[in-house]
Amino acid sequence: MPRFGVVYDFRNPPGSGVDNPTLYAQTLDQVAWLDGLGIDQVWFTEHHFTDDGYLPSWIPVAAAMASRTTRVRFSTDICLLPFQHPLRLAEDLAVLDNISNGRVEVGIGMGYAPKEFAGFGLPVSRRLSLTEEGLEVLTRCFTGEAFSFEGKRYKIDNARITPGYVQEGGPPLWVAATSPASAERAARFNANVLPQGDREQTLGSYYAHAKKLGNDMGGKRVGIIRGVFVTDDLERDMAKVKHSERYRMAFYKVLMQESKQNIWSGEDVIPQAWIVGDVDTCIGELTQFIQNYGVTDIVSWGRPPHFSGEEMAPSLEAYATQVVPGVKARLSATLAQ
Repeated sequence: MPRFGVVYDFRNPPGSGVDNPTLYAQTLDQVAWLDGLGIDQVWFTEHHFTDDGYLPSWIPVAAAMASRTTRVRFSTDICLLPFQHPLRLAEDLAVLDNISNGRVEVGIGMGYAPKEFAGFGLPVSRRLSLTEEGLEVLTRCFTGEAFSFEGKRYKIDNARITPGYVQEGGPPLWVAATSPASAERAARFNANVLPQGDREQTLGSYYAHAKKLGNDMGGKRVGIIRGVFVTDDLERDMAKVKHSERYRMAFYKVLMQESKQNIWSGEDVIPQAWIVGDVDTCIGELTQFIQNYGVTDIVSWGRPPHFSGEEMAPSLEAYATQVVPGVKARLSATLAQ
């Protein structure tokens, strides 16, 4: 059965009237509330050096949330591996795994924004080798055994991660897929997949490579971010959703132009546009989306730009208490047929 949750980027547009400490405090309160409503997971996205404070460091936030929750799991879509030493990331994840008592996962990507690589003093050309070697080191860390490694970017001598992970084999690993090459990487590391872009180039390639490698796909998961806003007044709320989404996507448009990429091209792009409507509309569209694309994990924006926590609360409550149970019920009924 799919897992449902919320995702945060902590973007705080200039002129919002909310200072960053207040934004963080209110978001922690929101997650504690959603944990009580039965939401399954909380994800984070990561970027660096932005004017609106886009979240650059997700593990401290997840640790703070873990101390105030009992059931939600924490993960990323995505954690930018080239900017982290994989051994140190593995240690931070081990600490978080213990703080949360085994409620952490991690989604990995290699980034693409030239400004971010320049800020860290890294050429963009190294992103592939840093990601490949980083994943190799990370998966060895997750075994809990001592290991040595020598590659082009990293050299490690007889290291073992302590404290040990609560979860046997370490946190479940996800890898972003935006192309056939990255889909192959997800399959090669036997990871769950975070697809964006054309379905055949991402999901199709992932399944094809996994089959070629003989991977057991029974336990593998497909995760995606897709906003859901539940409302009985479409005329009142649609304009606000569109305004927030235009602001959010303008940032990615600039990054795509600077990096000369466009991951949202193709004949059958996996949809990530907001689903907006009443409870029945959201249940129907979300159920159809999950069935069409084989999604097992889906998160909606908890507090998108230009929305306050109070403005999001009615939608989130309806999402957690009506839409999610409704989707699960329809999926269960379909499976029973």
